[in-house]
Amino acid sequence: MHASALLVSALSTAVFAAPVTPNLNTDAATPVRLDVISDYFNLLAGKVQQSKLLTMAPVCDLSKAYLPAAPTPLPAPSAGLTLKHVAIGRGTQNYTCDVNNATAVPAAVGAVATLFNASCLTTVYPDLAQKLAAASVQFNLTQAFGLAPGNLVASGNHFFSNNTTPVFDLDSTPFWKLGQIPCNKTHATPAPADAVKGQQGELAVPWLKLAARTGATGGLQEVYRVNTVGGSAPATCKGLSATFQVQYAAE
Repeated sequence: MHASALLVSALSTAVFAAPVTPNLNTDAATPVRLDVISDYFNLLAGKVQQSKLLTMAPVCDLSKAYLPAAPTPLPAPSAGLTLKHVAIGRGTQNYTCDVNNATAVPAAVGAVATLFNASCLTTVYPDLAQKLAAASVQFNLTQAFGLAPGNLVASGNHFFSNNTTPVFDLDSTPFWKLGQIPCNKTHATPAPADAVKGQQGELAVPWLKLAARTGATGGLQEVYRVNTVGGSAPATCKGLSATFQVQYAAE
């Protein structure tokens, strides 16, 4: 994302509810995906060893950030924009089902999530940020604070104000007052085939580019959702309840 656009992550947890602060229960790792958690900590250990050889601290330079490669690339940020924030989002995608029709396809009904500040992590160690997003899905959501297994602090919330308007609120914490941006989706591309799956083997939701709708503040104009983990619904409503959520993360 070479210097252009607001870059934030997306997430979710209740149908069009007011934004909440979900978090992760560090005692609830799903055993089937402990390999993902191990990958994160192994990479983290390697970064710690590398840092011991540095003569000065890494520089947090948002102009060094870049969009990761996708099977079909998303359009570049619009000319003249500057990257303002990068976050890891953790929450759920929300769906509804027709319980009287087992072959019906689940319908997406928005998302709610907490965004965690990853601006410096993403610019200095982008591979570590990606593995942290994947590892975070292996821990169940609670109402606690912080992003397990990392130590990122919350920088905002993501929710839907109606069925078609995702909102990224970066004014909701006392530390960041970067603005709020209601959006509409302009482009989408499938997540890579090797994207990490969710707790129950759910495929990663698509990567997105979104543009501001009327009412955006703080000069925010564009949002990208990339490096997604899990979040997709099953193919049909068979055996599902009228409303359900699928946990996921994104950068």
